[in-house]
Amino acid sequence: MILLSYGMSLGFVTIAIPALEAQAGNATNQTASVTLSKPQISWFGSINWIMVAVGGIVSGPFATPWGRRPAMIAVNFCFVVGYLVFYMAESVPVLYLAQAACGFGGGLLEAPVLTYIAEIAEPHLRGAMSASTTAVLILGLFIDFSLGSVLDWRTVALVNIIAPVAAVISLCFVPESPHWLMGQGRVEDARRALCWLRGWTKPEDVATEMSLLERTLNQTEKKPSALPTLSQLRKRTFLIPFSLVVYAFFIGHWSGMTPLQTFAVSIFTTVGTPINKYYATVLIGLVELTGTVACVALVHYTGKRPLALMSTLGAGVCFVVAATYVHVVGEALPDSDTSGPYAWLPMAALVISAFISHTGIRILPWMLIGEVYTPDVKGFASGASGCAGYVIGFFANKSFFFLQEQLTLPGTFWLYGAVALSGTVIMYFYLPETEGHALHEILEHFNGERVLRSKGGKKTDGDCEKWASDNRAMDTVSPDHVRSRSESRL
Repeated sequence: MILLSYGMSLGFVTIAIPALEAQAGNATNQTASVTLSKPQISWFGSINWIMVAVGGIVSGPFATPWGRRPAMIAVNFCFVVGYLVFYMAESVPVLYLAQAACGFGGGLLEAPVLTYIAEIAEPHLRGAMSASTTAVLILGLFIDFSLGSVLDWRTVALVNIIAPVAAVISLCFVPESPHWLMGQGRVEDARRALCWLRGWTKPEDVATEMSLLERTLNQTEKKPSALPTLSQLRKRTFLIPFSLVVYAFFIGHWSGMTPLQTFAVSIFTTVGTPINKYYATVLIGLVELTGTVACVALVHYTGKRPLALMSTLGAGVCFVVAATYVHVVGEALPDSDTSGPYAWLPMAALVISAFISHTGIRILPWMLIGEVYTPDVKGFASGASGCAGYVIGFFANKSFFFLQEQLTLPGTFWLYGAVALSGTVIMYFYLPETEGHALHEILEHFNGERVLRSKGGKKTDGDCEKWASDNRAMDTVSPDHVRSRSESRL
């Protein structure tokens, strides 16, 4: 529900831009006193990304001392304030303020939401649960695309308030992370939370996991610091995963999907579509949602590497095709006939790129965040990764009109295609396969002790422990201990 709120804020920008731009060009048809010029539209479409980066910096320290659930509840107030300010906005600075509030909330949610999911997830569900967060975010974006095709943008802002209110209510019924509770010395609360999360089971059914958590607490400080030390940040097990996640963000944003998602109506107006440009934008949201759901369904079976490589290759080809068509045929003129035999080609290429990107590269960094970092830096690293990703997204969005002026739209699309295709090559050599592998195996990969290139083996019911993916005990217990414990159970 939290990510639904943030997704709706992203979709809201897309539907508000053409309405505000149309008002600026037609003073007799204004429904409000606020209008946006071309440079202001560029800032309006990008300012939330930079504020998400600011929220991401605060996110890790914010989530650690207060707990995951209180932090997730607090995030929703940013969205409520943002949507209310949108509804009442009568000037450009106020619109910027509303965007900043929603963007800050989007950054603030990174560490508590992603860390909470990683800490409660069972290993065989980790990839699907991480991918489902993006699916819900895209669902929010699609909902606002759809609402914007039938409602005024101010009315949509009011409707959007329902999502954060529902999120606060929902969070009252879920437990705090057992790992955070154990770190605070609240053992009984952690046991109750773990029983709830494992299906309202009995304490004896989670005794093994609890004992391993308690054993780990004897080896580490009970209340971990919100910020890691400099020596922790210098370790190979932080630097390499962090670089990988940031690069995945770079490919995801600069392969063209971020500007397409934000300026879809403007882009479809330029390339021409055989259907209404607003319906084409709704179609973009629909295929993004479908692609994300496909990723959730497939990642457990295919692994992350094949999906990521396929998506970057496919997106690159699609943008090259769209760029070549617009270069050869030319940009569409206002009110021109776009019903020719190949008029559907650029729209189809962009729609396919939206689908294929969301089956892999657009979701990949979010899945990696929950599993590539060690527990001692996870809170900080999750927020810092999200911060870096949104800074990259800000520049991808903010530079779109500048690149279009300097390189033309076909040149800009060729650039996006080249970035995606180069990402396919680089990630083929450097992206490990984390799906199906325990966290200690992923740690060993980044430590140079093993190479992960294929999906982990499928465990049988007898072998699959109901452990959370981020259980610190799993990272510290030795393989001999695991083997001896399994033998004793048999």
